[in-house]
Amino acid sequence: MSLRIVHYNDPVLRKKGEKIAVFDDALRQLGAAMVQTMQGAAGIGLAAQQVGRALQLCVVDLRQVEADFAWEFDGTLLPLELFMPLTVVNPKIKVVPGTDELIYEEGCLSFPEIRADVVRPDAVVVNFQDEHGSPHVLRCDGVLSRCLQHEADHLNGVLFIDRMEKKVRATINDAVKALAQQTRDAAKS
Repeated sequence: MSLRIVHYNDPVLRKKGEKIAVFDDALRQLGAAMVQTMQGAAGIGLAAQQVGRALQLCVVDLRQVEADFAWEFDGTLLPLELFMPLTVVNPKIKVVPGTDELIYEEGCLSFPEIRADVVRPDAVVVNFQDEHGSPHVLRCDGVLSRCLQHEADHLNGVLFIDRMEKKVRATINDAVKALAQQTRDAAKS
C-alpha cells in the first residue's frame, strides 16, 4: 500500500514526532508501507511526517546507491542487503568527535525537484530501535550518515531548507514559494 507524500508547507512537516512506545503489527505495517512509498518515489529515506504522521519513525534504503560510505551495524560490517531497507524508530544521533563537516547536494521527497547544498557532519552514531523494539547502534559516514541526519531532522520538524546557508537558500526561494502555494491551493480543494 503506497501512501501519499505530503509536500512543503503542510503543517505536519513542522511537527516533532511522538516517541513510539508500542511495537505492534500496525507499526510494522506503517513501516512497510513507508518503504514501499519511498521506493516508489525513488527516494532513499522517508520520515513519518512526510506521510502525514508525527511519529519518531523513518525508513532508509541505500541498496541502490553507490556504496561510497562506511558503516558498522551493531559492531559488525554487515552487507547492506542484510539490514536494508531499514526501519528506524526513536533515533538518537551523535556526531563522531573530530568528524569533518561536508557540503553535499540534498533533495527531499516533500520538495519535488528542489535540490541544494547542505553542510552536515560526515560521521555519526545512531542509537535506535527497529520495528520490533529491538535496540541497535549504527555507526556510519557519507551518504548514509547524511540520509539518517536528514530523516532525523524531519522527525523533529526540521527541514533541509532550514540547514542551508542563506545564499544557497536564496537560489531556491522562488521554487520553494511556488511549492508552498501549490500545497495551500491543494489543501483548499
